[in-house]
Amino acid sequence: MKTNFSVLFFLKKPRNQKIDSDYFIYHRITLNGRRWEGATGKKTASNQWNPEAGKLHGKSQQIKTTNAFLDNLKAKFYSLYHDLRMDGIDFDITTFKNRYLGITDAGYTLCDAIRLHNTKMQTLVECGEYAIGTLKRFQVLFRHIESFIEVTYQKADIDLKDLDQTFIDDFEFYLRSIKLNDINTSNKHLKNLKKIILICVRYKWIDGDPFDGRKLQSKPVNRTFLTADELRRIDEKELTTQRLEQVRDFFLFSCYTGLSYADVHKLQLTDIGVGVDGGKWIFTYRQKTDTRVSIPLLPVASNILAKYAENPWCVHNNRALPVSSNQKMNEYLVEIAAICGINKTLGNRVAKRTFATTVTLMNGVPIESVSKMLGHTNIRTTQLYAKVLDKKVSEDMAPLMKKFAAHYDD
Repeated sequence: MKTNFSVLFFLKKPRNQKIDSDYFIYHRITLNGRRWEGATGKKTASNQWNPEAGKLHGKSQQIKTTNAFLDNLKAKFYSLYHDLRMDGIDFDITTFKNRYLGITDAGYTLCDAIRLHNTKMQTLVECGEYAIGTLKRFQVLFRHIESFIEVTYQKADIDLKDLDQTFIDDFEFYLRSIKLNDINTSNKHLKNLKKIILICVRYKWIDGDPFDGRKLQSKPVNRTFLTADELRRIDEKELTTQRLEQVRDFFLFSCYTGLSYADVHKLQLTDIGVGVDGGKWIFTYRQKTDTRVSIPLLPVASNILAKYAENPWCVHNNRALPVSSNQKMNEYLVEIAAICGINKTLGNRVAKRTFATTVTLMNGVPIESVSKMLGHTNIRTTQLYAKVLDKKVSEDMAPLMKKFAAHYDD
């Protein structure tokens, strides 16, 4: 059978492109006019790319290594193409793609589908498309599914075509009864599983969605945050050790900026600039969502930055604040909470909620502005913080209460 086959490498602009950021290198396989495009897991600056040659130009060791990788990948594609031709069967781009990805005609199993998804996501994590925490959640799902199938079916895997609503019900029961997950945690695993299954439906590996008609409703969560008095006690407390003082300052900086641990960890002094009001602002990208955020620096946060401007570690590592590991940070925050007489588990999430509630919303900052500073892509996420502000509701309603009271007094 005569076929037209070609392999091309090209650059693809990343999502939410940053200035001067690298481009991803993609492959495009064309077979009889039909294409299959995919990521190679490599990226480069646009000025290093030679589109005619489909590789990088330059003589550095890194460029040579990347070009060798692309040459090897191209050789694999051509080798697979020749193998398919030697088989003497008709094949198309879907057959080529499935053979390359290891998908056989014997059917696809659930564990295979999750494993393939996680392998692709691993590549995208390395490219900066996903946070490592997102991948870890799907890796946990894989372990739960493996264990569930072994316990329930006494086998290592299950064919996708055997999935039904009973399987989903039993898996949810397993999460709640054996793994002792609460309803919100089990729902997160089920939502991740649903994502995998919807991909399988789209690829036509499975005829229907066993989640069809099922609603995953979570219970409201008590979202802990610090009051203004608790913030003041932490700020004013005299700490006797440098390690506790640095962790306290790091935590307060998050409380007054809304930045996550990862965002503060990577924050550089060059991320601080002059805003539209002439004051100091933070201009950065959220680690989790890659969303650009602009945050005016409140005096407390500005003073903390000035305190560490000449810190040797910060200067040497080009960072705005000295940083401990996340694990150490949480350990020291437990100690700080006890010293300050605060009966709450301090952490990064508490800091972000404190910024959203006590620092901003309770002081009259519009929820749209808070949402933008937090880097939320959906304002409904920010509304979760607003629901806990009974005090703010009371303050907002006070003028109306007085107006009606005066009316009835007359």
